[in-house]
Amino acid sequence: MYPLLRSFLFQIDAERAHHLVMDRLSAAAARSPARALLTQRYAKRQYDQPREVMGITFPNRIGMAAGFDKDARHLTALQTLGFGFVEVGTVTPRAQPGNPKPRIFRLPRDKALINRLGFNNEGLDAMRGRLERRPEGLVVGGNIGKNKDTPADEAVNDYVTCFRGLHDRVDYFVVNVSSPNTPGLRNLQDREPLTRILSEVQNANQGLATSKPILLKIAPDLSDAQIVDTVHLVQELGVDGIVACNTTISRDDLETRPDRLEDIGAGGVSGRPVQQRATDVTTLIRETAGADMTLIGVGGIASADSARERLAAGADLLQIYTGFIYEGPAIVGALKRAVMNA
Repeated sequence: MYPLLRSFLFQIDAERAHHLVMDRLSAAAARSPARALLTQRYAKRQYDQPREVMGITFPNRIGMAAGFDKDARHLTALQTLGFGFVEVGTVTPRAQPGNPKPRIFRLPRDKALINRLGFNNEGLDAMRGRLERRPEGLVVGGNIGKNKDTPADEAVNDYVTCFRGLHDRVDYFVVNVSSPNTPGLRNLQDREPLTRILSEVQNANQGLATSKPILLKIAPDLSDAQIVDTVHLVQELGVDGIVACNTTISRDDLETRPDRLEDIGAGGVSGRPVQQRATDVTTLIRETAGADMTLIGVGGIASADSARERLAAGADLLQIYTGFIYEGPAIVGALKRAVMNA
């Protein structure tokens, strides 16, 4: 059934299709009978295996990556589909519209997406309000960033503001300095600005009665040497882990026609083209960090084999996004089954 729905949805703008589907799914999940039917059909609770990571009990190891539910509007709906955790955001202190539309593009030949959304979101206060009514039993992470117009030397203030604002609303945090769609953001991955941001967020964390786990999301486009240096920095600062990886700016080895890629323009590629690099980065991080650092694997996970491969590379938890778009909601149960006892 999903291939038919996908054929229809792929005829309309990708961002519009996203809102069309998720708004209707959330409306259905808000009603008890429909929520029960969706849960029975898709959640596949028999495949859940709770796993404790960072002191948090995750119902299962399959999560929705940041960027899909930017404003924490669809948590109940995603829970009914079987996700064990959802990473909301990226959220910024102030609401911002993001980049001009259209800004999400499908690459069907590559089972990939290109997006240049640019941290479009309704802001911290709106997210706080919605998370006050978050569903029980679902682990929620907060992916935090900076506003586009915040100067780089003041970026740390945006991260600390988001951290403080969501501290009592989410279970863990992810510092996002690796999106390619906010000008200058990836420069914050350099050692000096990254040290300042992570240090100040950690200081804010340690100054509160209850601390929350903090992870760093990195780009797959970093060199291996940069990744090793970042792992060492994360360890030095006592940050809990790394999310590997964000989207890539690379256009290497894509099957999509070059003229189509030129028409699309800038943006980060997600999906199958990122799979091998994300796996390699995960392996490198685990080899460098040892067993103690938490790793969340994301990028190109869309099948049982790719999920098991990422766990074998060293990931503790997995996130999907583009695979969900191409394979449909049944992928969640299939992945949970694939990683049982892994």
